[in-house]
Amino acid sequence: MKKTTVIVGLGSCGIAAGAGKTFSEFQRIKAADKLDFELKKTSCVGMCFREPLVEIIDESGSYLYGQVDPAKADEIIEKHIKNFSPIPEYIVQSERFPTPEQSFFEGQVKIALRNCGHMDPENIEEYEARNGYAAIRKIANNFMNPDQVIQMVIDSGMRGRGGGGFSTGMKWKFARNYDAPQKYVICNADEGDPGAFMDRSILEGDPHGVLEGMIICGYAIGASEGYIYCRAEYPLAIKRLNIAIEQARKKGYLGKGLFGIEHFNFDIKIKEGAGAFVCGEETALIASIEGRRGMPRRRPPFPAQSGLWKSPTNINNVETFVNIPWIIFNGPQAYAAMGTEKSKGTKVFALTGKIKHGGLVEVPMGMTIRDIIYNLGGGIANGKKFKAVQLGGPSGGCVPEYLSHTQVDYDSVNATGAIMGSGGMVVMDETTCVVDIARFFLDFTQKESCGKCTFCRIGTKRMLEILTRITQGEGQEGDIELLEELAHNIKDGSLCGLGQTAPNPVLTTIKYFRDEYEAHIRDKKCPALSCKKLLTYKVDQEKCTGCMACTKGCPVDAIEGGKREPHFILQEVCIKCGVCFTKCKFGAIQLS
Repeated sequence: MKKTTVIVGLGSCGIAAGAGKTFSEFQRIKAADKLDFELKKTSCVGMCFREPLVEIIDESGSYLYGQVDPAKADEIIEKHIKNFSPIPEYIVQSERFPTPEQSFFEGQVKIALRNCGHMDPENIEEYEARNGYAAIRKIANNFMNPDQVIQMVIDSGMRGRGGGGFSTGMKWKFARNYDAPQKYVICNADEGDPGAFMDRSILEGDPHGVLEGMIICGYAIGASEGYIYCRAEYPLAIKRLNIAIEQARKKGYLGKGLFGIEHFNFDIKIKEGAGAFVCGEETALIASIEGRRGMPRRRPPFPAQSGLWKSPTNINNVETFVNIPWIIFNGPQAYAAMGTEKSKGTKVFALTGKIKHGGLVEVPMGMTIRDIIYNLGGGIANGKKFKAVQLGGPSGGCVPEYLSHTQVDYDSVNATGAIMGSGGMVVMDETTCVVDIARFFLDFTQKESCGKCTFCRIGTKRMLEILTRITQGEGQEGDIELLEELAHNIKDGSLCGLGQTAPNPVLTTIKYFRDEYEAHIRDKKCPALSCKKLLTYKVDQEKCTGCMACTKGCPVDAIEGGKREPHFILQEVCIKCGVCFTKCKFGAIQLS
C-alpha cells in the first residue's frame, strides 16, 4: 500500500497566508495520533490566490487543497488521511474531482517553473531526482567544449528574460571571446518592479536550478566566480540559496575540479542588495557589488568586455539561468519548438491587480494577453469590466482592452508601446484611473532615480508634479502636451534604462486614454471615480432613511438633516474623505 504524502506550500505567499501554522498543525496531529504519513515542504505552485495550499498524494491519486487553515487541516486528516475520503469542496485541483479553478493550470507549459511546488527546495537529492545537475553532467560526459555549449543556447533562440530580450547565447559568446585571467557570472535577482514576484518564487522554489544554470554559464564563458545579486527584502530566497550553495559545495558541484572537467573551477557568492531599483541596471549592479554607490555608467565598454572589477562579466536574470539546464538536457530544438518565430520558449508572468486568480503562470510565447487574463486568471474580479493591463512595470506601458488580442512576445508587446519586461502583469478594471496609475509608477521611478542624470532627476520630478496636479483637479490646458515634451526629452537625455523608460506609463496612457486626461483637466472629473479630490458626494433623497450613520461619521459636519429625514451634503464644507460613502448601508450616497 502506497504511503500517504502531505506536502505544504511554504513559499512567501503561502507563509503570508498562514501556511506555517497549517504545517505545524499537521506536525502536531501526526505526532499526537502517531499517524504514518510523510510530511514535506515545498514552495509556491503558482496558485497564490488559494494559499495556503496542501497536496495530498495517496494510492488513489493527487489532491490539491486550497486555503487550508489549521481547522481544515484537522478535517483533512480525519476524513482524507484516516478514512480515505477526500473532501471535494476544499479541492482546487484533482483528476478525480475536477474544479473550475483547474483552468489556472491549463495552457501552462512549465520550464522555468518546472520544479517549483514539486520538490523540497532545501533538499538537493530531490532536485537531483528531477534531473538536477544532469545538464552539466551531460556537458562533461559528452566532452562538450564551451563553444558547443554556447551554440546550443544560441540555437534554442532564447532571449534574456530580464527585460531587454537580447539573445542569451550571443551575450555569452561576447564574454567568451574576451581573453582575461578572471571572468565573472552574475545572476541579477534584484527584482524591484511593483507587482513582480517571478524571480523570488523561482529562487524560493528551485535555487539549485539557478545555480546549475550559472555553473553552465561559467564553464561556457570561462569564468571561475559567480555572484547572485539578491535584494535583502527576499529573506526566504536568500536563506534557501545559502542552503543550496552549501549543499552543492558538499556534493562537489561548486569549488575546484568540477565534474571531471580539466581546469574547471567555479564558486558562487551572494551579494544582498539594499533595494535600489536602479541596481537592476547592469552597470549600477556591478558598482554595488564592488562596494560603490549603485549608479550606472556609460556603455561601451559593455560588461562582457569590462564588467565586475574591470573583468569580462556576463549578467542574466534568475528566469534566464533557470531555463539553461532544461535547454542543455532536452536539446535546443525542444525549446525552439515553442513560442513564435522571434520569441522562443515560455515566459513567466506575475498576475496581479483586479483579477480573480492572481498568481504565477508560465505560458508559451505567443499566447494572447486576453487568454492569460481570462483562461488562466479567471477574468476580472467582482464582475467589473476589463480596462487595461500594465506590462513591464514602471518601465513598461499600459495596454488597453481592445489590444488584448496582442500576443505575448517581444516584438508584439513592444509595438503597443509597452515592454515585456521581467514579466509583471497588473490588471486594471473600470474603477482604475489610468492617470493615477501613471502617477503611481512615475512616483516610484522618480524616487528610485539615482540622480546622476539631470533629465531623469529633474524631468521625472516635473512630470510627477503635473500628474499630481491633474489628479487633484488642478490640471491646466497644455499639461498633456507638456507631459509629452518632457517625456521625450527624458527618454533621449537619460543615461540608463531607468530614465529612458520612466515616461512609458505616461506616454501609453496618454496614447490610449487621452480622453481621461482631458476629463480630469477640462471637466474636473475622474471617469473612473477614483481620484478623491475630483469626486462629488451627493445624497439620493429617495434612498436615504435618515439613519444618521453618515452624519455621525462625517469629520467636518458637512451633512445636514434630522433623524428619519432625508439628508443633504454641504458641498462647500465637504472634504471628500469618503467616510459617508462607507458608512451608508442603503446605497444612498452617490458619487459623480
